[in-house]
Amino acid sequence: MEVTNTEAFCISCHEMRDNVYQEYKKTVHYSNRTGVRATCPDCHVPNEWTAKLVRKVQATNELFYAVRGSITTREKFLAKRLDLAHKVWKSMEKTDSRECRNCHGYGFMDIGKQRMEASSQHLQGQQEGDTCIDCHRGIAHELPEEFIAAEHERYEKEEVPCSRCHAGMARAPADEEWDWDKDD
Repeated sequence: MEVTNTEAFCISCHEMRDNVYQEYKKTVHYSNRTGVRATCPDCHVPNEWTAKLVRKVQATNELFYAVRGSITTREKFLAKRLDLAHKVWKSMEKTDSRECRNCHGYGFMDIGKQRMEASSQHLQGQQEGDTCIDCHRGIAHELPEEFIAAEHERYEKEEVPCSRCHAGMARAPADEEWDWDKDD
């Protein structure tokens, strides 16, 4: 079981190596100023033994699809990406982002050392019972294009502040077309 709980095992199939692993390599979870690195199992496999065993049994289904060749090209991956992401997000919501909290528990955060926006959002999320994945989808992998479009439309209708996703931006500029692909 431990052999299957390594990054090397996870990226041994091209579906992972050529798609999500390449995205992950561009994130703070892969490379950062402190050298602390989260690997695939850190985020996708529970630490607790019983939950880990359950996840490994579930993963046998994923191996079946890999052997069957369900995702043999980038195009096939992109076509299934939203469904795959929803499965991961649903699992994380169900477990209150258990794997995130192995490193990022509210009790370990020094809210006073965070940027004002981050501290405010973490306090609000804690009070409202949000889980990490409610705000941090796309932290280690690119978001599916369909999700971005649908979520952006929903946020506009609900008048969610732009700063929820775009740091330092209180609202969309009124006089110009906004480039949503910009970082700010």
